[in-house]
Amino acid sequence: MINFTDVALRRGGRLLFEKVSFTIHQGQRVGVTGVNGCGKSSLFAMIRGQLHSDAGELTLPPNQVIAHVAQETPALNRSAIDYAIDGDVELRTIEAELLEAEQRDDGNRQAQLHARLESVDGYTSRSRAARLLHGLGFTTAQEDAPVERFSGGWRMRLNLAQALMCRSDILLLDEPTNHLDLDAVMWLQTWLSQYQGTLLLISHDRDFLDDVTTHIAHVEQGGIELYSGNYSAFEKRRAERLAQQQSAYLKQQEEIAHIHSFVTRFKAKASKAKQAQSRLKTLERMEMISAAHIDSPFHFSFLKPEKLPHMLLQMRDVTIGYGDKTILSDVKLELASGDRVGLLGANGAGKSTLIKVLARALEPTCGDFTWAQDLRIGYFAQHQLEQLQLDESPLEHLLRLDPRAREQALRDFLGGFAFHGDKVTDPVKPFSGGEKARLVLAMLVYQRPNLLLLDEPTNHLDLEMRHALSVALQGFEGALVVISHDRHMLRSVTDRWLWVDGGRVTPFDGDLESYRQQMIARRDADEAATVSSVDMACEKSAVTRKARRQQEAEQRRALKPLQNRLKKLEQQLERLNGKKEEIEAVLAESAIYSDAEKGRLKELLAVQASLNSELDEVEEEWLAVSESLEAQGL
Repeated sequence: MINFTDVALRRGGRLLFEKVSFTIHQGQRVGVTGVNGCGKSSLFAMIRGQLHSDAGELTLPPNQVIAHVAQETPALNRSAIDYAIDGDVELRTIEAELLEAEQRDDGNRQAQLHARLESVDGYTSRSRAARLLHGLGFTTAQEDAPVERFSGGWRMRLNLAQALMCRSDILLLDEPTNHLDLDAVMWLQTWLSQYQGTLLLISHDRDFLDDVTTHIAHVEQGGIELYSGNYSAFEKRRAERLAQQQSAYLKQQEEIAHIHSFVTRFKAKASKAKQAQSRLKTLERMEMISAAHIDSPFHFSFLKPEKLPHMLLQMRDVTIGYGDKTILSDVKLELASGDRVGLLGANGAGKSTLIKVLARALEPTCGDFTWAQDLRIGYFAQHQLEQLQLDESPLEHLLRLDPRAREQALRDFLGGFAFHGDKVTDPVKPFSGGEKARLVLAMLVYQRPNLLLLDEPTNHLDLEMRHALSVALQGFEGALVVISHDRHMLRSVTDRWLWVDGGRVTPFDGDLESYRQQMIARRDADEAATVSSVDMACEKSAVTRKARRQQEAEQRRALKPLQNRLKKLEQQLERLNGKKEEIEAVLAESAIYSDAEKGRLKELLAVQASLNSELDEVEEEWLAVSESLEAQGL
């Protein structure tokens, strides 16, 4: 178990938490939640022994193997699959010792190490690593590619694979879904649900936490409280507590009224009926969870677009690609005001490429593509965080969008995104990833778009900001196209799905659960094909090694009597030679040849003759036994 007793921790002069006492038992899967900067990652550093408590005591069972995801990946020439296997440190240690034993020709040591290798499933390590990589989105061809060829996001996936490959007692995962697409998130969710050790998971993905965790450790207001149950159970308990505060309760009602207002305005309109029904489906859950976020620092909404054409864009038989490489073909798509589309599909299928074309950041190769004259696009993608002016403040970024705006109005607007005080005028450069993402979203909201294109907008955002964004998107009156691995957001803000797969864009009529089941079935089939050859090779190799070990064992058993006989003969030779040397020493003395010693001399000579005869016989047998063993390669 992991036991905290009155633990306090400071970073610099800031107290992160104090008087923390709780116990995590073996096999529990604990989600660690709290706003960005509250101390979640520092908690992990304590468990790993990188930080020490300022008060109290943290104790862990002895000899626990702790796995975590490395934050840096060196540009290695090592293959991706070998890099993943490196996560099993014990396996690599056994392999190194086995190589050394083979070089020393130490048969007994080799046999011991082969037994250890089998006990740690060493002979299936390559197929296990292949399954991990495949689940995380790597193709078969990528398995043998060197690590140095992969981008930063893919290297983080390799680090995750390495952590999962480790046969750990405790697994620490800090935002593992940030660099994954929806398919990989679903695979990881299944893998972690079957993990036998103790899991501590930092995540801002509500559905992921719900499906994986058995407990929630919430870091808040300088303390950590452990709740039993998944994230929804935690939300409900926290909501009940916070709802008792009247001022907070009123804020909750405002959010719910915001959704009711949308339904009331549009449920009678045929063009909006589907969207209104979608809001009604999420309203019940929103009412339950809203109170858990009423003290959120984020409060913003999308203003009504200045112009809202009915039909925003049309694509007919459009082909999309880069140069001579076609990514998608025969794309047919219409987006009208109020449409809310979620894009599904595996990583690399072309979802982001489609969004780029919709955003007019990439021209289609051919086909008919028509945009409305008054189309105003709001496009969010991760690369836009890198395009912020690092030496400018959030206020300066908004002033570039609207030079005539009043400073106080802009400050009030930025306050809805939790930029207050000096944060409004501080340069962006030292901002965290979450703060930069919030600023890009603030700039997007300020421009009053009528078409929103969001490519993984929740990366780096904590649960409070994700909730606020979902609420704001619920009231957005334009069209929305979104790619996200956050299933709660997808369900909350979309009405229909498009499946990007196999170079085509087609409607998907099921829900996210049916999509998950289809992906599981496809992955199982692909995985069987991907790793079958590896399994066969490993199985054949394992069978060969096992047969060889059995043969060597039989050989050792057959040769054991000869080895024992040789050892006895060597001992006998040593004893006889010792007696012979004693007699020769006496015979070397002149006194033995006197008349008084004639009788003794005669006895010594007789013993010497007998010893020489016996030595000849023993040496002859020793030579024969030695030759027999040499003939067997020993």
